[in-house]
Amino acid sequence: MNLLGKIKNKLTRRREKSGARKPLVKMFDRYIIRKFLGTYIFSILLLLAIVVMFDINEKLDAMLTAPIEETIFDYFVNFLPYFANQFSPLFTFIAVIFFTSKLADNSEIIAMLSSGISYRRLVVPYMISATVIASCSFYLSAYVIPPANVKRIAYTNKYVRNKEVNYGTNIQIQVSPGVIAYMSRYDNRTKTGHRFSLDKFNDKVLESRMTADRVVYDTLYRWTVKNYTIRNFEGLREHIVKGSSLDTIMEIEPRDFLIAQNDQEMLTLPQLKSYIERQKNRGVANIKNFEIELERRYATTAAAFILTMIGLSLSSRKVKGGMGVNIGIGLVLSFSYILFTTITSTFAVSGYTSPFVAMWIPNVLYTIIAIYLYRKASI
Repeated sequence: MNLLGKIKNKLTRRREKSGARKPLVKMFDRYIIRKFLGTYIFSILLLLAIVVMFDINEKLDAMLTAPIEETIFDYFVNFLPYFANQFSPLFTFIAVIFFTSKLADNSEIIAMLSSGISYRRLVVPYMISATVIASCSFYLSAYVIPPANVKRIAYTNKYVRNKEVNYGTNIQIQVSPGVIAYMSRYDNRTKTGHRFSLDKFNDKVLESRMTADRVVYDTLYRWTVKNYTIRNFEGLREHIVKGSSLDTIMEIEPRDFLIAQNDQEMLTLPQLKSYIERQKNRGVANIKNFEIELERRYATTAAAFILTMIGLSLSSRKVKGGMGVNIGIGLVLSFSYILFTTITSTFAVSGYTSPFVAMWIPNVLYTIIAIYLYRKASI
């Protein structure tokens, strides 16, 4: 009996422990997450509807000349996710301020805290929601939106305003270590470069030099050299080879030296990293926008957590002015964050600071603000 009694007691204790085990996501967690994400999606849809109206009004002449199928499927289907993701931190902040102020105004936050839930515990569902938003935003900006931007930018170049770069002059680029290519002019429409030269060095000593009237790009690094002359130097001797046409492989392509304004937005994260590394190895200087875009994708992801914390800290307490005061303060802070990010990015373009520092300075500053507001609100 004693043995059976001990076994029963153990089973009873196990049942009690398993029954007392707390679920990972409680009812109030689900409630806040549902409110957060629902308000976030609603605010995006509302603002996108307004943006569409303004965008149509701005580009009406171009859209009337373009086929309706291209306007819908090539432009708007790709523009709306791009715009929503660009301003995802702003939408996140507005969503937190709006629904949390409403909870506080209805005394629901007070009820939660009075029931024994600590302020730190209250932050958990907000951070879970921010994680969902940040993860989706990063995945979209890294892998989904860049291919969509190809169609969107092609549409705007064709019907709105052509920002393609089809010409280049005095182009000098490193093909590989010790190999330097030069073109006095390149026309991307005909894929033709003029007054071409290719110099090969060994320990800063010129080994050979190829000059040609024209060079024509095919595909996959294939170039055809027209009316060429090759000079090979062996000490004091010079060996000359001439010809009318020569097919060759050079690991450069037009996009390496013809860089348009929005090219960085059309590259996925792996492509962007590879492009930056390749251009740095070639000594290309005008890649600041690509480096800024790389850091921006990471910084925007972190901003979702920072602005969520600021929004919660500002709006979790009742104020005399009601929701309007919290929403007003929230809008000022969110737009100041966007403005500050824009200003610091211009510093990186001008060379005053690195792209990493430029993109992360706003996050560092607003993290300090978030910590201060959180401590003040949790008292």
